[in-house]
Amino acid sequence: MSFRAAARAWRGAPGIARPGGAVRRALPRVRAVTVVRAGSALAGLSAVLAGYNLLTVRRLPPPGAAVLEPVTVCVPARDEVTLLPRLVTDLRAQTGVPRLRVLILDDASTDGTEEAARRAAQGDPRITVLRSDREPPPGWTGKAAACARLAELADSPVLVFLDADVRLAPGAVAAAVTALRADGLGLLSPWPHQLAGSCYEALLQPLLVWSWASTLPVRLSERGLRTSTALGCGQFLVMDTAAYRAAGGHEVVAASATEDIDLARAVRRAGHRTAVAAAGPHARTRMYRDAAALDAGYTRWLWSAYGGSRTAAVAVAAVTTLTYTLPPLAALLGRGRTRRAGIAGYAAAVTARLLARAIDTGRRPTAPDTLSALAHPVAVTAYTRLSIRSHRAKARNTLRWKDRTLTERS
Repeated sequence: MSFRAAARAWRGAPGIARPGGAVRRALPRVRAVTVVRAGSALAGLSAVLAGYNLLTVRRLPPPGAAVLEPVTVCVPARDEVTLLPRLVTDLRAQTGVPRLRVLILDDASTDGTEEAARRAAQGDPRITVLRSDREPPPGWTGKAAACARLAELADSPVLVFLDADVRLAPGAVAAAVTALRADGLGLLSPWPHQLAGSCYEALLQPLLVWSWASTLPVRLSERGLRTSTALGCGQFLVMDTAAYRAAGGHEVVAASATEDIDLARAVRRAGHRTAVAAAGPHARTRMYRDAAALDAGYTRWLWSAYGGSRTAAVAVAAVTTLTYTLPPLAALLGRGRTRRAGIAGYAAAVTARLLARAIDTGRRPTAPDTLSALAHPVAVTAYTRLSIRSHRAKARNTLRWKDRTLTERS
């Protein structure tokens, strides 16, 4: 159908389209404007939630008094010869943590990660670089196994888990530990500013913060121990060691595709509060290097969203289509009240995305942020495609990450 034909169909239709037969009899009173208004109302609610979270979400504090208790930073690394040295340099420059210890585990890398880490450490006595050539035990992901081993070697009251692709400001670790202790938390997840080096990354990566900033009143949810509202970002996790041990450590998330969220849930089940904090000025990361890596990364874990249920994934896809795809289509192809409702819904969706981006970056949205937000319907469609791809890969047992097959724990 041509664009003009589609436009004529929308303008002349009393409903979403001109249904025939059984569909028309089943939905005789459903009009396009009613459906579009429903989607736009949901988009408006997402904007309200994003605004609330922008005003109330925790933020890592500015540099203050030094953290006097021992802190151990654990860094699992596999084939990170390019990125890991930069993180090591950042860790050596940390201030306000006089009793800092850094443990780095090269997880059977084949690209010289261990040697690169040792060179970057420059003999710093606070930094220990280890090497493991063992494959993870059956039912474990490589990252969970590496983190568990590092945690076993730590003897401090605070554990910090960092991915190799994270970059830190000098006071980031001290700020994160201060926030953990100030609020009496078992786990704090500082949310790094998500960088994008390509249009595809700029389109999809902001969905990570948007997914919770536009759907969950974060500070309210952090008052209790409900596991369904726990948040986590495995790129940067700060934990009370006693809470980590009480929760069962990484053993309880050994096979998890989203070990960060599942670890936060385990900590809550153990009776300790968890929280997320915007860490934009303190930490940043570019999670994926290109479009292919981003597709592979999302495919690896998206199947596990919504409890791993295909039915739930289909339901979420239907709601997101109603909320974020239908209103802009109505704004483009509709007329009268239908078009006005579509414009309102599209504007609300763009607003929600920009507010979420401000949480992520810690600053006002830029022109590229705005362009990315305007393409939000495309991003949601791409997310749905990746979700389908992930569920298919899971069903076929073809999930892989960093040259390892991902299998469930027996």
